[in-house]
Amino acid sequence: MDANLPAGFEPLFRRSPFLDAIGPLYNKDSGAAMAIGFHVQEKHTNARGLLHGGVLATVADIALGYALSTSATPPVSLITTSLTVDFIGGAKIDDWVESSVEIQKLGSRLAFANAYFNVGELRIASARGVFLVVEIAARAPRRETLTRSLRSPPSP
Repeated sequence: MDANLPAGFEPLFRRSPFLDAIGPLYNKDSGAAMAIGFHVQEKHTNARGLLHGGVLATVADIALGYALSTSATPPVSLITTSLTVDFIGGAKIDDWVESSVEIQKLGSRLAFANAYFNVGELRIASARGVFLVVEIAARAPRRETLTRSLRSPPSP
């Protein structure tokens, strides 16, 4: 674990091969108070040695989705339908980048939120996401049907 973490941050509560590849990522709190943070590493940079915008877009998707998901009890399952990121500034290796999220609405079908990324007091990006709220029980049959239809040859 990173010894230079701001107070309250711990390793991200959820893991996947993709998150492991771009991490380490850290979080504190949950729901609307959730923050995701990371120290910029060389693997996060573009050819100019600055934080790559694609990394911020990825973390924006994570921060928005996880904050929305954990703002409900039990947590809801979401699928990103739209993500817009505005790059306002930059970050360099060893900078601590931290997100904050503002939930606009968590409805029964759609969820909306904004995220902001700072290095210290300097805002470096903002993002807006729209998510489809998915019922876990309803997902499985659709996934099976989709998988079956992808395997079946087209009808003549």
